[in-house]
This record gives sequence, structure tokens and C-alpha cells, in this order.
Amino acid sequence: MDVLIKQGFYKRSVIKHLYFAGELSCAELSTSLGKSLPIINRLITELISEGTVIEHGYALSTGGRRPLMYSLKPDLQYIVAVGMDQLITRIVLLDMRNNPVGEIERLELRLAYNADALQQLTSHLAAFITKSGIPKEKIVGIGVGMPGFVDVTKGVNHSYLKTDNSIVSYIEEELGIPVLIDNDSSLVALAELKMGAARDKQNVMVLNISWGTGLGMIMNGELFRGHNGFAGEFSHIPLFVNNKLCYCGKTGCLETEASLLIIAEKAIKALKQGKNSALQGLDLSHVDQVANIIMTAAQKGDNFAIELIAESAYNIGRGVSILIHLFNPELIVLSGRGAAVGKLWLAPIQQAINTHCIPKIAENTEISISTLGYEAEILGAAALVMEHYETLLPASQKVLA
Repeated sequence: MDVLIKQGFYKRSVIKHLYFAGELSCAELSTSLGKSLPIINRLITELISEGTVIEHGYALSTGGRRPLMYSLKPDLQYIVAVGMDQLITRIVLLDMRNNPVGEIERLELRLAYNADALQQLTSHLAAFITKSGIPKEKIVGIGVGMPGFVDVTKGVNHSYLKTDNSIVSYIEEELGIPVLIDNDSSLVALAELKMGAARDKQNVMVLNISWGTGLGMIMNGELFRGHNGFAGEFSHIPLFVNNKLCYCGKTGCLETEASLLIIAEKAIKALKQGKNSALQGLDLSHVDQVANIIMTAAQKGDNFAIELIAESAYNIGRGVSILIHLFNPELIVLSGRGAAVGKLWLAPIQQAINTHCIPKIAENTEISISTLGYEAEILGAAALVMEHYETLLPASQKVLA
């Protein structure tokens, strides 16, 4: 029985590695898993016969014999990925190659001062899964990214989605599918590490530019969470003497001067006062839509929209200067919803770094714009599930298979 358990574990390890890599040769799997080539060959042969793995063709020639590459069958299993922010929740079903199955469901779900938020989320998830038509046994798990102080060990969020037990156990009991949760910015960083700009990097700071400005920290090639899992609260660095109250209860936090929410609020105020801009006449009833419209206007060259982005970017750059002094990262990635405006962030952030950083410390730190952008949290939620694939089981089973 122990042999069968171990063999099943190894097969799941192969599946996990193929998921993250897309395709691998037996030699690459042997190196990654630390198992002999004969063992890997046997596992691959069995997985092919089970309909789990497919031959993907030969690798590009590098001068020698081209190895045969293997990948997962896309419809082998599925992941429900959930990306939440304070205002909007997105739910999508992904296959084993991270292709969406159907449309991303987008719903307005306010987390602050909403005692029913967890029940509402669970109800939407149940309806989404039913509508997808995918049997529950084909769903590996549900990965949920959310803002706030998330304790991944206890499965609770100390900021939102309050419950007497845990968020994880509540959803699992209702839906019968394994659930994993994490902070949204940590999952953005995980997506960048596994699939994006931070892949194969060792020391990277990933900024999640959204309603706040979150931070995911990659150190020595791994996600760094700190002692209690709360590392990276970048938004709450006390940078300003502005007497502006942050939602955390303190004043002067970076978030009070640098976020998409602040950009939207400043735009609404200025437009009401008659600011000259192509944004005049904008529907100001939905803050999230205002932020998207401002980013689009900035990309089209509207001066006022560009000014708003630049001011926020400079303030973010002041915070980035602190990160560079503390961690000396090789790369800083601008990711999340705000990455949509691309290079407009770079010059003001660099200006702040030039002003506030010791040049010798900052000279080898690169700043780049994520290609994952707003999808990073969704992809990170899926990656969170697959990170635990070897030991993840249906919620009804709590022993290692």
C-alpha cells in the first residue's frame, strides 16, 4: 500500500511540474524531481496510458538529438480561480493549461462592512460551478485571492469575510471542493514567480497596483511571507504628514496618496470643480469604472489623466525607494489592475528613486511592467491550488491518498 501511495504522490508531482512548465522532457522532469530517468520514463508511460499526459512533439534543435516533450491533457482537471478586491470579485474556470473555460464572471461584492460577504461569495461560487457543467470530481480545488490580513494557516481573513470558524472550512463544507486562500498581493507575486516577469529570478518585489498598492515579496526564489504571514503591507508605510485617515486606522499611509482609489477620488473632485479634461461628463457613480476610464484616457494622452497617474506613481516611487534600501532587489515588477497603463508609471517612479535612493544601491535594480496585469491575481489563485497538488484531496477526504 505504501508503494502505491508513493507512486501516486510521484505522479501528482509530475502533473504539478508539467502544469507550471507547460511542457517538459523526461530528462527535465528527472532533474526537477530528483528522480532517475528510468523512474520518470515509467511514470510518464503510465500517465500517458491513463490519458493524463500527451506527447507534445520534439523540442527545438540545440545541436543534439531533440528530446520528446510532454504536456498535460488540457481537460484533465479544472481549477476555480477567484480574484477579489474591495469592490469586485472575478471567478473563472481554468483548464490545465490555464485557458479559461467560458467567460470570467464579474460581480460587485463589497467586502467592507458587509457581514454577509462570505455567504454571498459561497452562493456565487455554487451557482458558477453548477452553471459550468463540470462535475465536482473534475475540479482540483478553488483558489481565492483576497485583500486584507490573511492567515493562510488558519484559513481566516482578519480584515474581511469574517466567520466563526474559517473561510476555508465554511466554503469546503458548503461546496465539497478543496479551498485555499491567500492575500491578493501574495498571489500576484506567485503568478509572476511561476508564469511571469519574476520567473527564474531570486529577489523580486512585486507591486500589486489596485485600490491600494500591495506588495508580494520574492526572496531566494520563493515567496516570503514573514513570521505570521503578513509581510509586505507596503500600502501602510507611514510616508506622509497629511492627516488623512487610512482604512487601517492610521494616518499618512502610502495608500492615502497612491492607489487607483485615490486617483479616482481626485479625478471626481477635480471634474466636479470644472477641471478641463476629456474626462468631463464622466459617469462618476462607480469608482471602479472611473479608475478604468482614467487609465484608458491616460493611454490616449489626456493630460489630466496623465497628471493623476504621474502623481500617484511618484508617491509609489518614494515607497519603492525604501524597498530598494532594505532589500536590494534585482527586479521590481509593477503588476495588478493598474499595470494596464504600462510605461506611464515608469518615469515618475524612476524620478522618485533618483531623488530618494542612494545611487549605488539602486543602480542594478530593474523596474518592469507585468505582462500578466489584471489577470495576475486569477493566475496566482490557480497557481496556489496547483502548488499543493501532491497532497490536495476532495474536501470530504482528509487523509493522504
